[in-house]
Amino acid sequence: MRILVTGGAGFIGSALVRYLVLEAGADVLTFDALTYAGNLANLRDVEGRPNHRFLHADICDRASVTQAFESFQPDRIYHLAAESHVDRSITGAADFINTNVIGTFTLLEAARHYWSALEAQRKDAFRFLHVSTDEVYGSLGPDGLFTETTAYDPSSPYSASKAASDHLATAWQRTYGLPVVGSNCSNNYGEYHFPEKLIPLIILNALHGKPLPVYGDGSNIRDWLYVDDHVRALHLIGDRGRVGETYNVGGRNERRNIDVVHGICASLDRLSPRGTTYSDLIHFVTDRPGHDHRYAIDASKLENELGWTARETFETGIEKTIAWYLANESWWRPLRDKVYTGERLGIAANAG
Repeated sequence: MRILVTGGAGFIGSALVRYLVLEAGADVLTFDALTYAGNLANLRDVEGRPNHRFLHADICDRASVTQAFESFQPDRIYHLAAESHVDRSITGAADFINTNVIGTFTLLEAARHYWSALEAQRKDAFRFLHVSTDEVYGSLGPDGLFTETTAYDPSSPYSASKAASDHLATAWQRTYGLPVVGSNCSNNYGEYHFPEKLIPLIILNALHGKPLPVYGDGSNIRDWLYVDDHVRALHLIGDRGRVGETYNVGGRNERRNIDVVHGICASLDRLSPRGTTYSDLIHFVTDRPGHDHRYAIDASKLENELGWTARETFETGIEKTIAWYLANESWWRPLRDKVYTGERLGIAANAG
């Protein structure tokens, strides 16, 4: 099985590449533009493996995409390349439109032309997995869950750009017959997570004795999904998911943001004690614009139809994650020193 993974040097993408190369035995081409969140160090475990190669290229570059298809001859595309941080989308929406919308269009068109020229057996077996987010559905009230039929209601430039890419993928399946399967996941966490997102930001700020920023009153709720559980689901969807269908992937681990932060602090108090509790560093800050209150995924379709279940609870997953960051300063230190130091992002005032 030859699988092209876009965004394969990012957080979720690299976890997927490691799984495909080391556990599934697939032949993988990692395709990544290496923007600020793309990191070749994420792929160190597959470096030099005969069934892995890397291409530094942008999905918006049609020539590079076409050349990758022609030279690698993939059986599947797992499309994860995206700008993904809501806060950055508030003050820099153009990058999100370019990568998430134009880039997805470019990739779909190249895939369509490649797929249409395949011989019959390979054409029938080909799949394009489009990976997306639960944020396209907007905000839930205190009850209920997102399902695959929930109406789209994006709130941020990021979620709007992902909603657009979802609709493009669906349209290319319905209009041209391209064998697209989709997925929408809840909030991921785990190893190699770029430190702008809540969990790694809190871990690293705590280790540096810096304030632990919590938006608003911390009551916003997210459904947390350990990244290794997610990538198992993605490969299963790519392998057995029905063409034209979407599968929601969630960990059934709803937590308020403030409870996530307190949980991280409690774990760090045990694993890396500092004399006083890390919870003393919690600092409530002005909420970000358009902050959805609650997300929660109903993964019943994936569980019942394809037999997937999450292996990690939030408690077991967060313990593994914190232990990894404590043991891998050589990975995160260059990012904190040179790429992102933990400063506040996504303040919309005077953004133009």
